[in-house]
Amino acid sequence: MSVLLVACSAVLTGARSFAAIGQWARNAPQDALARLGARTATVFGVRVTPSTATIRRVLNTACPGGLADLLGHDPAEADTLAVDGKSACGSRHGDTPAAHLLAAITGDGLTVTQLRVPDKTNEITCFADLLAPYDLTGVTVTADALHRQRDHARFLVEEKTAHYVFTVKRNQKSLHGQLAALPWQKASAKFYDRTRAHGRLETRVVQVLTIADLGVDFPHAVQVA
Repeated sequence: MSVLLVACSAVLTGARSFAAIGQWARNAPQDALARLGARTATVFGVRVTPSTATIRRVLNTACPGGLADLLGHDPAEADTLAVDGKSACGSRHGDTPAAHLLAAITGDGLTVTQLRVPDKTNEITCFADLLAPYDLTGVTVTADALHRQRDHARFLVEEKTAHYVFTVKRNQKSLHGQLAALPWQKASAKFYDRTRAHGRLETRVVQVLTIADLGVDFPHAVQVA
């Protein structure tokens, strides 16, 4: 545990590599190391910092989900929760594929939890397991097109009493076609944004339709933007 606390403290001060974490540990004052639980050596009770190699080994073997559960934020206090997956940089070794992590993050950028997606599977199989332990009543969960799954929608609405916002792309032909054919000319909820960026004016228009009675074939779908 002390190695993990040392690493977390170093990262909070700006360390972004194993070498930087090791350097922070070597320069940490004795009172800080005592609070972090570093082991003592010699009869004088001097606190000894973990080596860079030890820090690397412990962090590489630590369960990311366990760390997130230890340090994570309670999603019941959040309005929105984003689910997304990324491969951990530098985690590939030889024939061992990179660790792919699926995480849930609040709208304020606070990590709730994350887990490693088992090799030879994908994020879809881990979606419910990631969110199952948490109270998501009234929380709006967002996810990319990979998670535009009927089972995910039912899980969020029926089991977690949450809301969802999923992306639909053109490769999901049936549903995308249904949405494209909606009477968008009747949309009364519209948002316009006009800004200058990259030397040009950009105009963004968001239209929202309520689709409860328009025959869209997707569980618990209420609105489309």
